[in-house]
Amino acid sequence: METARSSVIVAIDGPSGTGKSSTSKAVAAKLGLSYLDTGAQYRAITWWMLNNGIDVSNPDEIATAAAKPVIVSGTDPAAPTITVDGEDASGPIRTQEVTSKVSAVSAVPEVRTLITALQRSIAAAATGGIVVEGRDIGTTVLPDADLKIFLTASPEARAARRSGEVKGSDLTATREALIKRDAADSGRKTSPLAKADDAVEVDTTELTLQQVIECVVTLVEGKRVAA
Repeated sequence: METARSSVIVAIDGPSGTGKSSTSKAVAAKLGLSYLDTGAQYRAITWWMLNNGIDVSNPDEIATAAAKPVIVSGTDPAAPTITVDGEDASGPIRTQEVTSKVSAVSAVPEVRTLITALQRSIAAAATGGIVVEGRDIGTTVLPDADLKIFLTASPEARAARRSGEVKGSDLTATREALIKRDAADSGRKTSPLAKADDAVEVDTTELTLQQVIECVVTLVEGKRVAA
């Protein structure tokens, strides 16, 4: 029974501003699981491309360069790390420039193929179990995950949360940017943002972060008991 409990794989998907990262990190820490922010990997490859003069409006150029950077993700939920070619990228990948370009880069099939393979290898190596968050984890990356959760929230609630994270940001502009990114991520041909058929949907609009964390922990523990 203990062996089954120790190897739970949790996929948490959803758009920006739903509390995905904060929830995933907290749940992983509370349950002693590894943690992977897959969005950070797409941000990392986007940052590398911008730094290396790749035209991120040209899918062919992106595809040709996709295999060049070496991206390494640390999976400690208390202190997740990400490096590109050995350089700490945790700060630079959160800039507005990267945020505005990441959807275009991540839509390129060659990029998704490489990053998906990386994500699967990390999940497979996490012997104690792992919480993996992103936009296509339950549908594409880890379709056999033990538990799939899809977080949602109203555009207004998501914009308010994201504006709170970014000092001096405009609420209306943030809301419009989120909706634009939703459309880009949901509409791309390769691995679009979508809720898996067997995912549990959790609407976080009216919930505090702590309530969302408790909800997800309960779902994971229920899956462990069932296993």
